[in-house]
Amino acid sequence: MKQYIVDAFTDKIFSGNPAAVCVLDNFPSEEIMQSIAAENNLSETAFVIKENNRYHIRWFTSKSEIDFCGHATLATAFVLFNYQEQDSDTLNFYGQIGEFTVCRSDDMIRMEFPAYKLEHIEITDTMIEALGTIPLAAYKDRDILFILRNEDEVRDLQPDMELISKLDGACVAVTAKGSEYDCISRIFAPKYGMNEDPVTGSTHCMIAPYWCKRLNKPNITAFQASKRTGILYCECAGDMVIISGKAALFSVSDIL
Repeated sequence: MKQYIVDAFTDKIFSGNPAAVCVLDNFPSEEIMQSIAAENNLSETAFVIKENNRYHIRWFTSKSEIDFCGHATLATAFVLFNYQEQDSDTLNFYGQIGEFTVCRSDDMIRMEFPAYKLEHIEITDTMIEALGTIPLAAYKDRDILFILRNEDEVRDLQPDMELISKLDGACVAVTAKGSEYDCISRIFAPKYGMNEDPVTGSTHCMIAPYWCKRLNKPNITAFQASKRTGILYCECAGDMVIISGKAALFSVSDIL
């Protein structure tokens, strides 16, 4: 089994978010896929097979399968464009979120995903204790999104991961208006074995609609302020979010 490790949402290695990508003829058992993801110990390992003219993709964290991962999709598309589909500029995928399209133009990969909803929720004492600050607002879909006052508050946040893991969201994101970029964020997913995810495409399907509406802009540039950092170029188009980014190959290996 060939495995690639790709740093996503960056143009250089040792930054962005690393994902493992396994391109297969058939999916192995879920037990094997989960064991490979646990052995990799990255935020996500993607497994992909070609069925007719589209690719079936599945995403695994070190702990379990997840319904959607943006950065591992970017990494997978990077591998397919460079090693499997060199003459193509468009890939059709499907996974737990349904069907979606990924395109490339020069060194940028453009992914079209369904937008998350922004359901306003009440801020609880547990949320405040988990974050260590009082957010301005909170929203819920698969993930929870907290709005903070400024980018310094986002950068300096030291959440309680045990309490974060008890909140009713797959990922927990904090965001604020940026200075160099339109917005800044950090994203935590201790339920899936990632205290802080380096760069998270899926949660920007929630962050981008919030800031596009708030800033009255169809396009925003988003910065994720993890230690590795990453840049996401986001466009809101009705009920879709188009997220674009770059990627860099770190390694190619064989799993025996």
